[in-house]
Amino acid sequence: MQPEKFYYDNKIVRNFGIATVIWGIAGMTIGLLIAIQLYYPGANMHNQYTTFGRIRPLHTNAVIFAFVGNAIFMGVYYSLQRLLKARMFSDTLSAIHFWGWQLIIVSALITLPLGLTTSHEYAELEWPIDIAITVIWVVFGWNMFGTIFKRRERHLYVAIWFYIATFVTIAVLHIVNSVEIPVTFWKSYMVYAGVQDALVQWWYGHNAVAFFLTTPYLGMMYYFLPKMANRPIYSYKLSILHFWALIFIYIWAGPHHLLYTTLPGWAQSLGVAFSIMLIAPSWGGMINGLLTLRGAWDKVRDDVILKFMVVGLTAYGMATFEGPMLALKQINAIAHFSDWIIAHVHVGALGWNGFLTFAILYWLIPRIYRTELYSKKLASFHFWIGTLGILFYVIPLYWAGFTQGLMLKEFTPEGILKYNFLETVLRIVPMWVTRSLGGGMYLTGVIVMAYNLTRTALQGQLLANEPAQAMPLEPVSAMVKESTWHRRLERRPIQFMVLALVVILIGSFIEIMPTLTISSNIPTIASVKPYTSLELQGRDLYIREGCVSCHSQTVRPFRSETERYGEYSKAGEFVYDHPFLWGSERKGPDLARVGGKYPNAWHYNHLMDPRLMSPGSIMPNYDWLLTQDLDTSTTAAKIAALRKVGVPYPAGYERIANRDLDRQAKAIAADLAENHIRVSSRKEIIAITAYLQRLGMDIKANKTTTK
Repeated sequence: MQPEKFYYDNKIVRNFGIATVIWGIAGMTIGLLIAIQLYYPGANMHNQYTTFGRIRPLHTNAVIFAFVGNAIFMGVYYSLQRLLKARMFSDTLSAIHFWGWQLIIVSALITLPLGLTTSHEYAELEWPIDIAITVIWVVFGWNMFGTIFKRRERHLYVAIWFYIATFVTIAVLHIVNSVEIPVTFWKSYMVYAGVQDALVQWWYGHNAVAFFLTTPYLGMMYYFLPKMANRPIYSYKLSILHFWALIFIYIWAGPHHLLYTTLPGWAQSLGVAFSIMLIAPSWGGMINGLLTLRGAWDKVRDDVILKFMVVGLTAYGMATFEGPMLALKQINAIAHFSDWIIAHVHVGALGWNGFLTFAILYWLIPRIYRTELYSKKLASFHFWIGTLGILFYVIPLYWAGFTQGLMLKEFTPEGILKYNFLETVLRIVPMWVTRSLGGGMYLTGVIVMAYNLTRTALQGQLLANEPAQAMPLEPVSAMVKESTWHRRLERRPIQFMVLALVVILIGSFIEIMPTLTISSNIPTIASVKPYTSLELQGRDLYIREGCVSCHSQTVRPFRSETERYGEYSKAGEFVYDHPFLWGSERKGPDLARVGGKYPNAWHYNHLMDPRLMSPGSIMPNYDWLLTQDLDTSTTAAKIAALRKVGVPYPAGYERIANRDLDRQAKAIAADLAENHIRVSSRKEIIAITAYLQRLGMDIKANKTTTK
């Protein structure tokens, strides 16, 4: 039997590599801009399209799906061809995948600053883009499995296991989390509401981290690290245990984002238990990687690429130890909603995802361009300034998280809260300044890398079609009988995919289905009514401006929170909230009980210039709300859509909704006029004021009626 000759496609690898670098610089630049806005709100250039609330999701989407996403596809397309000894199944599908993914990123770049968002964290893109993501993800899977089916290597190496698990799990996560009902072409409402929506969102959110930021990178680690070190992976058996335990346990851990909320206690407990168990498989992967380098530490000392890998693996170990620790209720009570969480996330993002990406780029680009790296000194500079950047970034945020978390819980000897919320914010501003310095250092390293790789490419020539040869697969009848079930499974990609799908669906069904299907899990409250048409429009403005990025809307059952914000939250309060708006950060105070706390004039002045009402506030001005007219053309469609998902608006209410809206708006405008504030009832400021004044009022009404 003669070997078959074929060509690897390096052009698609190059394309995804270029996109990785470009979008990495763009996403990190946006991140630096929003970091500066935290202590200098004017950095938004007094433009509504560049405020923190609108471009924070742009930053997260750019870093996760543009920078990391393109890096994943770069690594997968390079390694998959060589592991399977086959060119990608279809050059056309590769091109559709590449350009389709870039188009999705550009659509996010346009829509998110415009305020077109679902507000679901890491899934903010509206429904037409969700459909595009689904199509392009199917194209990616089609191309990957097509390549697997035409492979010349019978066994599937461990890296491919992780690629398969990534594909099937992200598909499930995206589809379930994106069930929404369109209102207009750029507006939709989530089908789930309140507690149900929160559970689905954080089942998705946590596992987007698991199966987009983790499993494909573990797959690339298993391929590229042995190549870089010129050593076999430490343990095949450990890789089996690591893989199956990781994908089974990870899927259960999402509820640890919702501790002390109105999520049913059994779901919270499951999230905590599986989060603790997650330490073992996570560290199994780190140990397998680091022990691959045993006996090669002299090489690590001299090879900057391996230094990136070692620090990346170490950051992965730190983040995957800290995550389960943050799931412990005693720690979560202090850390949640604080900068501690931001530090934790960025240890993984900057260290694990960033440094592994840089190592792969430095290793891969010279090879496909058939040249040497332009400058090892510049690469070494990148390593050290990047490492220092991470330290300058996360250490101040840890300090800020500890500081604010403890200050918010402190009482005087007389039993009075010692600090108001704004005092705790002003105390941590120096930490935010230092954090932005660290981010600037890290970004500088990426820019240096871009220059280094560009010069590398210019001094070489892309080998777009790399010649290779391999023996064709032997007939099935000639296959040697494998001794273990897993070795047999490694020859059967469809069975492998189905088994991985079953493994991740077990935890998903057990966690999500009871909350979605058993109505008694979400007890109703008679006084809780749907939003009026004006309040609904105001809520959508709140979503548009990204207020949920800084303000939570759930009061946890701690004395410090009930004293500061009011009565703790109940599950029945949120049954008409499509989507839920509990938030994941508190740069500002919780708003769950803000209704009726201040007069309408206070909200008007606060939104016009927050420092008028809260001296020293870091909140930006929202003065455009005072001048922009409220778009009421969508009111009827919004009412009709929400009725379809269970909100009990009376039949035909959509026909009179704008009359109801106008009546309530005029009442608020008249109240403002009594306080010498002249504003048209048609302005957006009126609608968002109506929404803020509604928050928590149903519970107050319930307490009034039961006395």
